[in-house]
Amino acid sequence: MKIAIINGPNLNLLGRREPDVYGKKSFEEYFEELKSENSELDLNYFQSNHESELIQRIQACNGEQISGIIINAASLSHTSIGILDALNAVGIPYIEVHISNIASREDYRKFSYLSRTASGVIYGFGLKGYSMALEAFKNS
Repeated sequence: MKIAIINGPNLNLLGRREPDVYGKKSFEEYFEELKSENSELDLNYFQSNHESELIQRIQACNGEQISGIIINAASLSHTSIGILDALNAVGIPYIEVHISNIASREDYRKFSYLSRTASGVIYGFGLKGYSMALEAFKNS
């Protein structure tokens, strides 16, 4: 099973950005752990601070035999209809992940366009949310 993990703006700063909210580990470090713990899966990772690059990566999944997408579009979750449209256009099941508990944060973070058609939404479990999403794909 081939899974694409796609992260949006500022997630390249994990481990340094607000460690009390987002933790002290970089995503690259965590991704190596994910690959090690899920060696039966073909995992690939992409991060961008640019909405258009995220949309292009989502669209590229269509030709790569991707079985599922785990997406943390970060702040773009709350603003981007374009990312939602791209996810719907490719027709690949996706799980939305947020590291922090978005329900307990600012009002503008409580709504996500992506949740509307996601197979599931996981938030508030830190980086473990990505592992939880992988488990969900493995058990579907």
